[in-house]
Amino acid sequence: MSGNATAHPAPGPRPILAAVDGSASSYQAAAWAAAEAALHGRRLHILTSGAIQTGSGPGVSLAEADLEWLRTDAERVVGEAARVARTAVPDRDLPITTEVSFELAAPLVIERSAGAEMLVLGSRGLGAFQRGLLGSVSSAAARHARCPVAIVHDIAALDPVSITRPVLVGVDGTENSAPAVALAFEEASRRKVGLIAVHAFSDSSDLPAYGWEIGRESAEADLAENLAGYAEQYPDVPVRRVVVANRPVRALLEESGNAQLIVVGSHGRGGFAGMLLGSTSNAVLHSADIPVIVVRDRR
Repeated sequence: MSGNATAHPAPGPRPILAAVDGSASSYQAAAWAAAEAALHGRRLHILTSGAIQTGSGPGVSLAEADLEWLRTDAERVVGEAARVARTAVPDRDLPITTEVSFELAAPLVIERSAGAEMLVLGSRGLGAFQRGLLGSVSSAAARHARCPVAIVHDIAALDPVSITRPVLVGVDGTENSAPAVALAFEEASRRKVGLIAVHAFSDSSDLPAYGWEIGRESAEADLAENLAGYAEQYPDVPVRRVVVANRPVRALLEESGNAQLIVVGSHGRGGFAGMLLGSTSNAVLHSADIPVIVVRDRR
């Protein structure tokens, strides 16, 4: 393990990047990121910002003693995160590096995400005080990061029961959800669990009975077609298809009680070019209890 004041992650295969701030949520994220890195055979890189997150910037100067205190505290944070990560995968020789930067947290993690396989953050930072409130850094990363972003809530779902549960993915039939479906199959295969694929063919829960009958068969055929190639590529992953005439958020949250992980695209069928985060993905990020990965095409 190495601690560097300003160094970027070492060259080589893209690491799993965990951004921590000393909050309980971020330490849960470090544990989940360690398990993810072990699954993928990747290095875990733990990053924190020692900068004062409000009122800091060019022209703001601190006494050397204050800077030293901030540096010491930041080293404590990444050191504790590394300890938590080691504890999460005690039987794996996981390479872990750490980094302390004095850049502002949100632009720092977004910039670093360009060189990461996945960015992992806690749902609430030290500044968040209300359950369900997504921290400002996590929210910015989910919208702007250049790799898949995993948001870990208070439950990292690493206990013996949770890790046997399937991966849950939202499928809307558009190109926007294709990267999420691909990643969900890969995650399920690596975890040796099944996959729940949810397709909500209506954005309303008030669909009349005849509308449900008309749409159901077509939606089931569309979902089977969207999954066909992946099912052939991952024959070890059993798939349960769920087609509902319901709001996508409600459908995903209802199924999440049976899953260990939710995977969603960055924006769905209601999105438009250049959209940063769709309403469904945003709502799931704020409401789910289990980890959520937001995936967009790297292009």
